[in-house]
Amino acid sequence: MGATKDINQEEKQSLWWQHGVIYQIYPRSYQDSNNDGVGDLKGIVQRLDYLQWLGIDCIWLSPIYPSPMADFGYDISDYRGVHPLFGNMDDFDNLLKEVHGRGMKLILDLVPNHTSNQHPWFLESRSSRENPKRDWYIWHDGKENGELPNNWLSVFGGHAWEWDETTRQYYYHAFLKEQPDLNWRNPEVQQAMMDVMRFWLDKGIDGFRVDVMWHMVKDQQLRNNPVAPNSPFDPKDLIYEYQDPVYSTDQPEVHDIVRMMREVTDNYQERVLIGEIYLPIHKLVTYYGNDNKGAHLPFNFQLLTLPWDAPQIARAIDEYEGALPTEGWPNWVLGNHDQPRISSRVGRSQARVATMLLLTLRGTPTIYYGDEIGMRDVPIPMAEVVDPQGLNMPDRNISRDPSRTPMQWNNEVYAGFSDHKPWLRLPDNFRRINVEAQKNDNYGTLAFYRKLLDIRKSEPALQTGNYSPVYSDKQIIAFIREKNSDRFLVILNLSHRPCYFRTQQSEYKGEIIISTETEREGARVEGTITLSGDEGVLIRLD
Repeated sequence: MGATKDINQEEKQSLWWQHGVIYQIYPRSYQDSNNDGVGDLKGIVQRLDYLQWLGIDCIWLSPIYPSPMADFGYDISDYRGVHPLFGNMDDFDNLLKEVHGRGMKLILDLVPNHTSNQHPWFLESRSSRENPKRDWYIWHDGKENGELPNNWLSVFGGHAWEWDETTRQYYYHAFLKEQPDLNWRNPEVQQAMMDVMRFWLDKGIDGFRVDVMWHMVKDQQLRNNPVAPNSPFDPKDLIYEYQDPVYSTDQPEVHDIVRMMREVTDNYQERVLIGEIYLPIHKLVTYYGNDNKGAHLPFNFQLLTLPWDAPQIARAIDEYEGALPTEGWPNWVLGNHDQPRISSRVGRSQARVATMLLLTLRGTPTIYYGDEIGMRDVPIPMAEVVDPQGLNMPDRNISRDPSRTPMQWNNEVYAGFSDHKPWLRLPDNFRRINVEAQKNDNYGTLAFYRKLLDIRKSEPALQTGNYSPVYSDKQIIAFIREKNSDRFLVILNLSHRPCYFRTQQSEYKGEIIISTETEREGARVEGTITLSGDEGVLIRLD
């Protein structure tokens, strides 16, 4: 393991989410404790020692609330409960106790943009036009000629307006018709959701990741969205990306809501507010809010969405660093439950380079479960697809099921995840690619993750130190992390061919303390530094 050193007093005073590492668990797929084929809270407790051994500081759980599961938990019917699939509130309380007992943190998904159509709020809202909760959702008449209220499209395909025969109006749903959007312009909705936040914060959770934060407020005039520039889609196909959602997302008033959420969070000690926001950098950073009173961490998805191209990524890193507000803390994400896994996007060899980038850049990193053993997207036969995004648009091959498959723990039947057939299938190679097989493999992906996490944890320069770009070209990204007298040079080869790091500055000499090519660790380098294809090195400078 990496060398250790005492964290100085200044480091101890930094907030846990500034120097910690977040690990996302998709509860259905982590560990099944009751052999029904679906992961649960007791299963997560069984694996906490592993997460502590790995070096994780914070666990983020995808939704565990009661839900009809039209969108696998992102259609919530009760914000203050636990779905029986995952256990009960006692199980949750025990999980929280066990997480905290290991010195780790726990954050929950909050899904405030929409509810299930089975939520009591919506059942009241659709019962009549006079119901007190009618205005809790976005209802509107059609146009005189029978057309929809406007041209907005659903993220999951098709129109975003659903006709309700009982009250003879349309309601808006940015996602499935089973997920009606709340009207966040209504103060009663605002108060109800702030109370939900307080309920969980009172229980002792350490913060929230807020789902689709940029969707929460819509244009009050319901103006039509324009066609996206250079859209490759046919308008009759009703594909969300055909439009530029300038009126259905990212409205100015959303920042007032985020600030309100931050105020609730700040009433509790050292709690974090994270926002899911897929927007360009110049818009993303506005979610830090005026005076830094918005989201602590507006999720930065550039490493998820950009082509794996050294010049583009180097430019994006520097643009992001330059756009951050003075007190804004950066963050980076390599994978999540909505996107293809990093090993499937860039290949297994480059995935290790991507991991070094994630864990050495300035800011809070988020790891997606299973990436630490190199899990890849699993091909799911069409007859077994369950994700509504994949079912609604089967010809586009955009099901999210392949990146949500069960964690691969060992070579037993169903990979140690369950003794029952899992809700999604496992890959054919799980007997070879699993935690148990890699635990004693010093050259494996798991050992690489653990060692890099250990080094990061022991080096203040890699946690909260300054970032300085050094060099980039068509193959290489190189930068410095430094704090006090400690300086580290990171050189990453984002290509499969050998490359050369040349500089006129003689100061770049030192010892390789970790490399994607394990054999190089401990070697001294200076002058022109050579890298193999798919290699990244972390050098402690003299």
